[in-house]
Order: sequence, then structure tokens, then C-alpha cells
Amino acid sequence: MKTFKLYSLEFVENKGDEIFQREIPLIDGLIINREDEQNQWVIEAYMEKENQDLFHNIQQKRDTVMLQAKITKETNTPATFITSIVSINDIGEGINVIFIGTIVDQRKGIVKDMLKKLIEDGYQGESLYKKFKELIEED
Repeated sequence: MKTFKLYSLEFVENKGDEIFQREIPLIDGLIINREDEQNQWVIEAYMEKENQDLFHNIQQKRDTVMLQAKITKETNTPATFITSIVSINDIGEGINVIFIGTIVDQRKGIVKDMLKKLIEDGYQGESLYKKFKELIEED
């Protein structure tokens, strides 16, 4: 297992055709890569009690929760997780919410979209490989 500091957390909500992101102000938090067969991560978010009703409602409905988390520092790209709530606990003046879930590898989707676009643009064979390599090396 590997443990990291949870720097920031956003709750991602899908309403109709729109996606809304709500930042959850953290007092503190940890994120743990369990490195198990299911590729599960544990997210422990310590926050103000004002978010308690939101997470209790989600937990009661047994809904999955999409989260975007920045790990270790502000400049890191957020990682997206599909999670469920394991527990909500009162701790002093705040609460901690424990999530368990899997990370969504957005890079795979970006690569697939890039390849699809190049093929639609008429690239194939060696020219597809060269153009794809050129675009990858730009990033």
C-alpha cells in the first residue's frame, strides 16, 4: 500500500447533460492506493460538518460518487475516482468520510480519442504512427 496526502477534493455530479463540480473544503485527508487485485483506493476526507447531510444522503441511496482528487500538491493534475461511501464519522468539530473506489485512467481515453481523430483525418500505417508519435512528444 502507498499513502499520499489528499490536497483537494471535488464532488462531481451529473445532472442531465451537464456535469457540476463542487469543491469540498478539507481540513485534512489521506488517499491510499491499496495495490490490491481490484485496484482499489481509499480516500479519507476530514471536513467541516456542513457537508454531513450531502454525504449521508448519498450513503443512504447507496449511490456511487465521482470524485476528483489532487494528491500531494496543488500543481498535480486531479485524479478521477468512482467511489462509494464506506463510513461517515464524527470527529471533534468535523467529520471524516471514508470512500473506497477505483481510479479512472483518463489518459487512455485521451489516447483513444487522439487515435480516432487521426484515423478520421486519413492517417494510416506508417504515417499514422509518425503523426501519433509527434503529437505524443509535444505533450
